Amino acid sequence: MRPHRVGRWPIVLVFVLGGAAAVGWWWLDREPPLPPRPASIERPGEAPVSVDCTRIVSMAPSITETLFALGLGDSVVGVTKYCTYPPEAQQRTVVGGFYDPNYEAIVGLSPSVVMALPEHAEHARRLGELGIAVHTVPQATVEQILASLEDVGRACSVESRGRELADGLRARLADVEKRTTGRPRPGVLVSVGREMGNGVLRDIFVAGRGTFYDELVSLAGGSNVYDGRTIQYPILSTEGLLRLNPQVVIEIVPELKGRGLTEETVIRDWESLPGLNAVKDRRIHVLTEDYAVIPGPRFVLLLDKLARVLHPEIAWD
Repeated sequence: MRPHRVGRWPIVLVFVLGGAAAVGWWWLDREPPLPPRPASIERPGEAPVSVDCTRIVSMAPSITETLFALGLGDSVVGVTKYCTYPPEAQQRTVVGGFYDPNYEAIVGLSPSVVMALPEHAEHARRLGELGIAVHTVPQATVEQILASLEDVGRACSVESRGRELADGLRARLADVEKRTTGRPRPGVLVSVGREMGNGVLRDIFVAGRGTFYDELVSLAGGSNVYDGRTIQYPILSTEGLLRLNPQVVIEIVPELKGRGLTEETVIRDWESLPGLNAVKDRRIHVLTEDYAVIPGPRFVLLLDKLARVLHPEIAWD
């Protein structure tokens, strides 16, 4: 069987999760730029916080989900081609990709504001030169996601809704923490990209310390087995996997069906390392949900899934 190479989602994933300098540019075969901090971007917590939200263009799936969750969907006029949730977002004008927006399409929509991530700094600078206001929404960590709900809610005059959503998510975080506190923390390896379907394992991109997945694994009651801090998304060899010997492996494969794969195919690759604890104990878990690569309000669904996988002994229902 011909191996399936890394799909498009991992490229977007590392940009969304703030790891472009670590691994995303390897896929693009170019050096990462060092963009200046644009003066045209408004930042959370800085005055003024009020933004004209009558016509919004979203530059990331996580921001799109945030806007719709806040009830601002009717004001969203443009999104990227990766913004597929909620379904209504697919009815908006597409303004290009995550890292290659179409400036002409954006200008043509006459947006009152473009909402972007810090990783869009260079695009924000160019949009500012075109006279378009840009509001930056950091969402690389759980706390930033929660803060973004409050920030965008405040900026777009739906402050109570933003606070309500953030408080609800904090309550769910507290519930998971309460249920897992004091229990053994299994060693976890999170794979975010590799060749699949050839029956072997090699060159696996994994989530390191300080990443979004590292944070979620910890919140779900686990411990990331990869403790290197130099690179956020390093490549591991077979020898490296055996040395780490995780008790649980989490495979993030949002394009499973589109790549002609099945969960059984993905798991079968791991069986080439029968000595791995996760293989011996049949604790290889394949996550195919789109929210697994989008650090927006639905992160809590991923947290719930991880917690149930890491602690099946808890009566979650």
